[in-house]
Amino acid sequence: MTAVDTDAVLRAIAHPVRRGVLLALRDGPRTAGDLASRFDLAASTLSGHFSVLRHAGLIEGTRKGPTISYAIDEAVLAAVLESLSDDFGL
Repeated sequence: MTAVDTDAVLRAIAHPVRRGVLLALRDGPRTAGDLASRFDLAASTLSGHFSVLRHAGLIEGTRKGPTISYAIDEAVLAAVLESLSDDFGL
């Protein structure tokens, strides 16, 4: 696994829509269209949220033809939570 940017992860999960995307991905990969149907947002706005989550390493997108499926990278979130737990002695 590549180095985790804790600041990028914390910025990414600070927004409720991005947390909602992560929650929607808990049970497995979803297409961008399926995720979009869960939010009352313009496609361009949701695409921006996907970009922030990808930049933080929290999700990965896989293109198959015209469809993009997103999956959560739980290892990145776990690494940040472990680091914070260690930092604060929890």
